[in-house]
Amino acid sequence: MIKSHTLVPIAIAGMLLAGCSGTSSQETEDTRIPVIFDTDANNELDDQHALAYLLLNQEIFNLYGVTVNATWGGGDVESHYEEAVRIVQLCNMQGTIAVHKGANGNFEEIRETIGSPGFDGAEAVNFIIGESKKHRDTRLVVLAVGKLTNVALALEKDPSMADRIRLVWLGSNYPEPGEYNQDNDTVAMNYLLNSRVPFEMVTVRYGQPSGTAAVTVSQQEINARMPGLGPHANEPVTGRHGGIFNCFGDYSVSLFEHIDYHDNAKTRALFDMAAVAIVKNPDWAGSRRIPAPILMDNSWVERPGNSRQIIVWENFRKEEILKDFFTTLEAAVSQ
Repeated sequence: MIKSHTLVPIAIAGMLLAGCSGTSSQETEDTRIPVIFDTDANNELDDQHALAYLLLNQEIFNLYGVTVNATWGGGDVESHYEEAVRIVQLCNMQGTIAVHKGANGNFEEIRETIGSPGFDGAEAVNFIIGESKKHRDTRLVVLAVGKLTNVALALEKDPSMADRIRLVWLGSNYPEPGEYNQDNDTVAMNYLLNSRVPFEMVTVRYGQPSGTAAVTVSQQEINARMPGLGPHANEPVTGRHGGIFNCFGDYSVSLFEHIDYHDNAKTRALFDMAAVAIVKNPDWAGSRRIPAPILMDNSWVERPGNSRQIIVWENFRKEEILKDFFTTLEAAVSQ
C-alpha cells in the first residue's frame, strides 16, 4: 500500500526530473493514485465535501472521472448528476473531469439486462470497465461512497476487472447491522464480498467513536472557516437550494444551512471525505484484514474459514483528517 507521505516527495521529484530531462507531464502522472469516484452526490452533504477534497488534491490523486448513482435520498440519478457537476464546476474542473450517470435501480433488478446497450447505469458501468482496462503501474482505485450497484454491475459485465481495480467503499456499521449505503443495495455488496476484487470497507458505525461517523464538523466551524475557500469559479454556480456561488467554501456554508441536525451542537459527519483522506494517507486510520463476512437477514455472519479476505478501516484520526481538509481548501484559494 502506498503511503501519502512518500507520494508527495515522489511527485515533486518527478516534476523536477521532467523539467530537466524533457520527460512528458503524462509520465509524471504515474506517481499519483488513479481514482474513479462513485457517489450519490445529492444525498446529504458529505459527498460534496469528499469530491471537492479529491479534486483539490491533484498532486496526490489522478481523478479519471466521477460516476453517480441514485440512493433513497436526493432524487433520481439526474439530481445526483447535477450536484456532482456543481462541485466540478466550483473547482474549475469542467472540461477536465467528466461526470457519468449510473444506476437508478439496484443490482438484482438490472443485472439480467446488462447485455442490452441502454441498461440502467450503462454509461457509468461502461466507463468504469473502460478505465480499468487502461495500462497503469498500479491498480485503479474505485472509491465508492454510495451504494455499490455501479461497481457490481461493472464486475458482472466484465469479471476480469477484479484483476485491475482496488475497491474502497464507504459503508457498513460492521460488525453491527444497518447503514444507509449498505441497505440501499445489500445484494450488490454481498456479490462483491464474494468476488475476488480487492475490497476495503471504510466503516461508518453510527454513534460510535471508531467509524467515520466520528469525523464530525459543526455548522459553527463551517461558518467560521469555509467562506471564500477553494478556487474562484470561472462561472457562478446555482446551488441545489438556490443561491449563486463562486467558490466551494461558500457553497459548503449553504449546504450546512439546509441540513437537519440531530444534536444541540449542530454537527454533521463528513463520512465520505474521511474515506478520501485514508486513501491519501493510510496512517490516518487503523486497518485490519479479516475473512470476508456476509450479510444475511440484516445480520453479519462471520466466515472464519473463508480464504477470501478484505480490509476493514476504523479508528479514524479526526483532527488530522480535518486539518488536512481545511488546509487543502485554504491552499486552493489562489488557484
